[in-house]
Amino acid sequence: MNASHPLTRPAQETDRQPEVVGRLQQSQIFRDYQQAFQTATGMPLVLRAAGSFQPPLKGAKNVNAFCALMAATSKTCAMCLQMQQRFENEATDGNATLQCFAGMTESVVPVRLGEIVIGYLQTGQVLLRPPTEKAFRTAMAQLEHYTAGLDPKELHAAYFQTRVVTKAHYEAIVRLLSSFAQHLSLISNEIMIKQTAVEPPAVVKARAFISENLGEPLCLDQVAQAANMSAFYFCKVFKGATGLTFTDYVARARVERTKQLLLNPNTRVSEAAYEAGFQSLSQFNRVFRRIVGEAPSNYRDRLHGSAPAASVRTFARAA
Repeated sequence: MNASHPLTRPAQETDRQPEVVGRLQQSQIFRDYQQAFQTATGMPLVLRAAGSFQPPLKGAKNVNAFCALMAATSKTCAMCLQMQQRFENEATDGNATLQCFAGMTESVVPVRLGEIVIGYLQTGQVLLRPPTEKAFRTAMAQLEHYTAGLDPKELHAAYFQTRVVTKAHYEAIVRLLSSFAQHLSLISNEIMIKQTAVEPPAVVKARAFISENLGEPLCLDQVAQAANMSAFYFCKVFKGATGLTFTDYVARARVERTKQLLLNPNTRVSEAAYEAGFQSLSQFNRVFRRIVGEAPSNYRDRLHGSAPAASVRTFARAA
């Protein structure tokens, strides 16, 4: 079983997506960016896992007071969760910007692990034009049967305190989030292969052996022997500790090594691939695209600023 054989997407990669998002949420880089973003824009920002339907922007700073009141009742909260489903449907190919019944604008920017969307950066709860009495009455008419128990005066005051952002300013903010989402996508693969806090000694040995011999052909029997285990038992222990098969782990490690080598602008993609241990360019291209989400040549060009950033698709719909 050679690690350089063509790969298909392993099931455990999907199983680990919530874990990867959770570690991104706790990472210092996200927390620093979240704090800076919220301070600079006055808008909330969260990173949520794909398929996680919780109250929008829960736990963020600068949450809109009107939206917070709406989330306080089960029926209006359900309407907000339905909007989260719309976001999931719209943001499969790019960013999505939607408006709720009250005219509040929100956006999500997908974060990918290779070609799979694992989470979303979400912000918004702002108006793109100043609030008016007519707009407020229209919103309340849509909620006639859902606002029992809410104070109309409190809703009115909260609505007119909503932050107003010009459309051009808002679109620029979303573009900034797109750049940050690309960075999070790149480090998501690093998280997939990063050592966990507590691992069996045999897995620690295997990781070290793989790292030291990454540029050479690696087979399962060879690494299992270095870990002092049978191949069968090693596969079970390694997958249990890392969440990845031996083959996929080696592929991801080689992709990371390739990315490090490509930091040198004078290094060609083919040189980096072979130095990282890939045995054929066709197999390397398939693996790199699956794990990183783009072709290696595009990645190298973008890394050194010789290619434009990926285009942003924005969907503006009325709820």
